[in-house]
Amino acid sequence: MREREDMSTPTFALIQYSCTDDPETNQQKAEELIREAAENGADVVLLPELFNTTYFCREFDQTFFDWAEAIPGLLTDRFSKHAKELGVVIVLPLFEKEAPGIYFNTSVVIEKDGRLLGKYRKMHIPDDPGFYEKYYFTPGDLGYRVFKTSAGNIGTLICWDQWFPEAARLTAMKGADILVYPTAIGTLKEEGESDKKKFKDAWLTVQRGHAIANGCFVAGINRVGMEGGTTFWGNSFLCGPFGEMIAEAGESEEILYVRPDFQSIEKQRQTWPFFRDRRIDSYDKLKNRFDQ
Repeated sequence: MREREDMSTPTFALIQYSCTDDPETNQQKAEELIREAAENGADVVLLPELFNTTYFCREFDQTFFDWAEAIPGLLTDRFSKHAKELGVVIVLPLFEKEAPGIYFNTSVVIEKDGRLLGKYRKMHIPDDPGFYEKYYFTPGDLGYRVFKTSAGNIGTLICWDQWFPEAARLTAMKGADILVYPTAIGTLKEEGESDKKKFKDAWLTVQRGHAIANGCFVAGINRVGMEGGTTFWGNSFLCGPFGEMIAEAGESEEILYVRPDFQSIEKQRQTWPFFRDRRIDSYDKLKNRFDQ
């Protein structure tokens, strides 16, 4: 297992790639890319949402439930061995089977010694054309989570969670140095380039806003390629605690390397003390669905 003395600025590898309808092929691809990232100095590897399958939520098909995996199970055991061998932290987003009829969209955090530190289950579940997740996933029941890893405090959120400032805030309040959003976002076949630009700008803007409002780093890891008419646009990125874009990928398969300086968070929050100035006495109605 590779060791590095200075972990004040760990190297994060954001891996974006395309998937086929064969989970084993996708797993092997992920393994090769993780090994490449580790050989290039990565301390943490971040993968896209549902890393070893297609984004099957484009349609209703009961056979896709066969792709779900128990946690812990064969899939997590397999990648725990890689984490230990390569000495990297892995955030592994997968389709989890809890029990017959109960499935989750989940991220597992694996420490560099192979230990499973825990899992996060996606809290916000969309139900839109091309994104029929409510058919497959139970809403998360573990709350918002932060995992204290050897490379920093990683807050785990997933895709649709990225549009909700409450999720980002509550995760940051638990001590996250970085909010990590594995993602599967793109345009449908009936949507054009102007739609893509509008959607992508909004996607980047809202997440940069989470970084600013919470004074922490934010990483979005998207997939690429076309699946059943949906074109995933990649553009995985990492931005800093004032929303500054530190690194951004293109629209093809790529490993994006970046070294966030977590020590800069305290200075940022001293200068822009949003946590200090929050009026927590005035937010009770946030629990209401709507307030008139």
